[in-house]
Amino acid sequence: MSRLPSIEVTVYPYECDAYGHLNEAAYLTLFERARWEALARGPGADIFARHQVWPAVRKATIEFLAPAFPGDLLAVDLRLEKLGRTSVELRQSAKRIADGVILAEAHIVFVIVDGKGRPVAIPDEVAAVFGGRVSTLPGEMVRYDVGRVTLATDVRGDGPALLLVHGFPLDRSLWAHQVATLAGWRRIAPDLRGLGGTIAPDDDYSIAAYADDLIGLLDRLQVSRAVVAGLSMGGYIAFDMVRRYRERVAGLILCDTRADADGPEGRASRDAMIALVKEQGVGAVAERLLPRVLGRATQVTQPHLVDQVREMMTRAPVGGVAGALRAMRDRADSTPLLPSISVPTLVVVGQEDEVTPPAIARAMTDAIPSAAMTVIPGAGHLSPLEAPTAVSRVLAEFLEHVRDMVQ
Repeated sequence: MSRLPSIEVTVYPYECDAYGHLNEAAYLTLFERARWEALARGPGADIFARHQVWPAVRKATIEFLAPAFPGDLLAVDLRLEKLGRTSVELRQSAKRIADGVILAEAHIVFVIVDGKGRPVAIPDEVAAVFGGRVSTLPGEMVRYDVGRVTLATDVRGDGPALLLVHGFPLDRSLWAHQVATLAGWRRIAPDLRGLGGTIAPDDDYSIAAYADDLIGLLDRLQVSRAVVAGLSMGGYIAFDMVRRYRERVAGLILCDTRADADGPEGRASRDAMIALVKEQGVGAVAERLLPRVLGRATQVTQPHLVDQVREMMTRAPVGGVAGALRAMRDRADSTPLLPSISVPTLVVVGQEDEVTPPAIARAMTDAIPSAAMTVIPGAGHLSPLEAPTAVSRVLAEFLEHVRDMVQ
């Protein structure tokens, strides 16, 4: 998959040959136009210049599947086939929007070169944009014993510490783009107890237990203070860390979360979900959650991301999912805590978040002294995954602002 958006392009008469349709040369130009437009809408068309590298074409082939004619509106999608140290292999497809017919596919291999034309290692930001190096690779995940739990953790980079806490029922790959791109910070992304690669007993789940695990992880990593970013359930954990370990929290990033506790209806919903996962498994929970946690735009335009989130959810153990539901059901109300938060705070929310909508984020922002809020267009409850480049940019700006306060 790629993290670049699908691009709509119109077929113009001057692009067509004597037979009235697109030929190989025209498709190469069309696909190139779509790639640059996607970059411009995503990380910026200057992404290669920023890293002083350039993509040089090594191989390009076109497969014709059906003719395209003037006036056709095409959706051009890009996906990663293979990522090497210095090369990237991509496949683009052009689909006619009117009837959904795939008209052509391009197979392109690029070599990343420096200003003198020498192959160089692909920068992490470039790799992340094309969908590579954003999940855990061999040697990046380390397991740390913290009491009864061994946390599977991705730790990258040097500098002040940024602790990235995922939501329910997800894992650390939620933050894959941020881990890959937020250079200048020591990015720490653990799997919470009972989720992802962290194995834990079926009992002893609470928001406080999660927070204690993370403090134990910071101790193991010899981190005295960190900026804590939490999404949804991760935000509940971040609030508990502020409540009980205030001196360890240098800043807060609250993504798609809320401060208030579950009411009677919310607790009943958690109990129903616990029964569902025990009777029908995690897959049933995933199918119930997917339409709510992903924005409408994401569900329509990023079907690969829907599949990715479904896979992430379904690989969670039943015990960990049930335990997380109990922890969220029984969590404390953090609303009274908000006025006392004195560290720099950023609130991030997806414009299409139906679980914790922007109105809730605004109320939370207004209650925290000096907090700032950003709404991410086109994203739902999982904004770091749905709009990774936009969220990473917002986080990078905030982190640069608070860097001196953390060190």
